Amino acid sequence: MTPSLRFRPSFLAAVGACGLLAACATPPPPVAAAVEPEEPPEPVVAPALVNETAMLPLLGYYHLLQRMAPAELARERQTLTAIPVSPSVRVRLAMLLGMPRTGADLPRAAALLEAVLRAREPEAASLHPLARLLAIQYQERMRLEAQGERLGQQLKDAQRRRDELQEKRDELQEKLDALTDIERSIPVRPNAGRPVP
Repeated sequence: MTPSLRFRPSFLAAVGACGLLAACATPPPPVAAAVEPEEPPEPVVAPALVNETAMLPLLGYYHLLQRMAPAELARERQTLTAIPVSPSVRVRLAMLLGMPRTGADLPRAAALLEAVLRAREPEAASLHPLARLLAIQYQERMRLEAQGERLGQQLKDAQRRRDELQEKRDELQEKLDALTDIERSIPVRPNAGRPVP
């Protein structure tokens, strides 16, 4: 008697699963690809290291500016224009030009901040967050000032039109009063009360 080979279904399922796994694990045969010239890799620009503490002295300087009198602010402006230009000096000068008590020169302050934001040197990169914040604030102030000027002009135009309409109304009232006076001064005819046949 020969022993019969009988397999259990679970054994067959395990063998099938191993076969499938083996098929997935084998890499596909290499395909002969057309030779294309390789493009040189783009240079990787390392992000500039940001020194977060570089902004702290500038924040203290901003608070100091807020307490200065206009004469002190003028002296500070002369001092800043006399020293060599660096990103921190540009930010300081932009802060000074943005102060309302100095007759704020917001376009010039925004231009200084833009120069700091374009610079890629480490000192400038450390000041980018503060420069961006100030630039956004100054742009918004310039927008609001322009809007205020437009609204002020519209108000003046509306007042001028109102005054012109008031003058016309007064002239028309005077003409109406004159016509009423003329009508009163006309003598009443005696047969005015009888209907005409």
